[in-house]
Amino acid sequence: MEHEVVPLVPVRRPSAWRRTIGALLRAAREERGLRLVDVAVRARLSPQYLSEVERGLKEPSSEVLAALTDALGLTLVDLAQGLVDALDAPATRRGQVVRSLSSRPGHGRAPAGAPRTGTLLAA
Repeated sequence: MEHEVVPLVPVRRPSAWRRTIGALLRAAREERGLRLVDVAVRARLSPQYLSEVERGLKEPSSEVLAALTDALGLTLVDLAQGLVDALDAPATRRGQVVRSLSSRPGHGRAPAGAPRTGTLLAA
C-alpha cells in the first residue's frame, strides 16, 4: 500500500481568528473611551452580541464587521491589517502589545473627540 506524503503545515485554530478580531475591536473601542453599548447602538447590534464578538465567542459576518469598523471610525483595511499583524506575531509575542489600529499613519478615522492613541493586544 502506498502512503501519500503530506507536508506539515502550521494549523491555526479557528478560534484564534475570532479571539483576535474580538481583541482588536475591544482595544479600538476602549482606546476611544467608548462603552460597549455605545458601539453596539452605532453599529445597530445588541450589546450582548457585541460582547460575544469581543470575547471571541461569535464570528461576525462581513456586514457586522463593516458596521463595527464604521462605528469605531476605522476601515476594514485597518482591521484586516491589525489581524495580519496579530496573527503573524511570533508565538512568544502573542498576548503582548502589537501595533494599535488607530495609531498607524494614515489609517483609522476616530469619531469626533475620540483619543488617537492606544495599544492593541494580540490573541
